[in-house]
Amino acid sequence: MTDVHNQAIRSKNMRAIRSKDTGPEVIIRKALHASGFRYRLHTTNLPGSPDLVLPKYKAVIFVHGCFWHGHRCHLSKTPKTRTEFWLTKISANMSRDNTKHQQLMESNWRVAVIWECAIKGKMKLDSDYLLSELINWLRDSKSKSIELSGK
Repeated sequence: MTDVHNQAIRSKNMRAIRSKDTGPEVIIRKALHASGFRYRLHTTNLPGSPDLVLPKYKAVIFVHGCFWHGHRCHLSKTPKTRTEFWLTKISANMSRDNTKHQQLMESNWRVAVIWECAIKGKMKLDSDYLLSELINWLRDSKSKSIELSGK
């Protein structure tokens, strides 16, 4: 199946996809802020430039898009065109994510990954449940990592 857009339109669409301040990320930020948590955004001096950094809790939060980071859920579909390119790119993203998360944990940072499917889509988690799980994890300094995804 060929692309429904010409190359110029597809290029414009791809350039419009943001890596910072995405909808799911903003939802998490607003919920944490309303719950009294304070954080830094996109700290570049930490491996992987986490979306949120909570120094008080020695914790970082990544809000991953299911397609871009290779989560196997209903929001992540393998493209029908240039399949090999996309599989290679997503595989590299996954490998880089694992490396950066490991580096953070070796530096005594706690790592949370919240998948896009936990926030939106037909399998999303209840927002109160998602927030309570995240807050409980932040306050429980014994747990090194958490991953939250849709049902």
